[in-house]
Amino acid sequence: MKKVTKVFAVLCALAMLLVVAGCSSDEDAGDNTSTNGSKAESQGADSADYNLIEDGKLIMGTNAEFPPFEYLEGEEVVGVDASLMKEVAKRLGLTLEIKNMEFDSLGAALDGNQIDVIAAGLTVDATRLETMDFTEGYYDASQTIIVKAGSEIKTKDDLKDKRIGVQQGTTGEKEAKALSPDGVNSLANGALAVEALLSDKVDAVIIDNNPALAYKTQHGDAITLIEGQFAAEEYAVAVKKGNKALLEAVDNALAEMKEDGTFDELVGEFIK
Repeated sequence: MKKVTKVFAVLCALAMLLVVAGCSSDEDAGDNTSTNGSKAESQGADSADYNLIEDGKLIMGTNAEFPPFEYLEGEEVVGVDASLMKEVAKRLGLTLEIKNMEFDSLGAALDGNQIDVIAAGLTVDATRLETMDFTEGYYDASQTIIVKAGSEIKTKDDLKDKRIGVQQGTTGEKEAKALSPDGVNSLANGALAVEALLSDKVDAVIIDNNPALAYKTQHGDAITLIEGQFAAEEYAVAVKKGNKALLEAVDNALAEMKEDGTFDELVGEFIK
């Protein structure tokens, strides 16, 4: 009887070992699966949690009058932001749709559930932080003054009481109002502001440095750029206030893109 009991006990012990080993193998296999996928890919499976306007689609709002970050080639919106967000959407398992609209209407479109994100060379500032949430900054920028060749304006201090052209709703508009409260001419886009300068309707234009460089390439010696007059700014992607899941997903995708070199590659296609 004792022998039978001992044999039975041994068999039970062996059975328990096999069960434990089987469980360990299953857990290890599961761990390998999750480790091999990126954060962005694993989040893509939970895209329903992003509170998107349309399932499976990331709708980006922008103003395609801001080269090299967003501009039109034919009817297609291209540029730094379009390329970056297309890659972000891909990593989240989504397709990207771009809505082109006036710059100063982007905030209302985001709040009104017409778009999921704003990617438009958008600077993070205290006023905007009250109504929308931002990712970590992805590009450093600053404001530049554009004047006609031969202008007596040399620094931002020379802009006091001058006529200044700006793009409506931008940080450049804010800087201009601080310098010349009654002399600001707010226009729909930077190109119109530069046209106003060339036709002597304004004395100077304040706009972000990369678009300023693009206008310099376009107009050559007809205009002069005055740089280094304003504090540095930071562009970031905006999401609707409180949408933490989408904010984290976009942040993680951008971080991965920086880590694996994709970010620099995409930006380098437009900014040398």
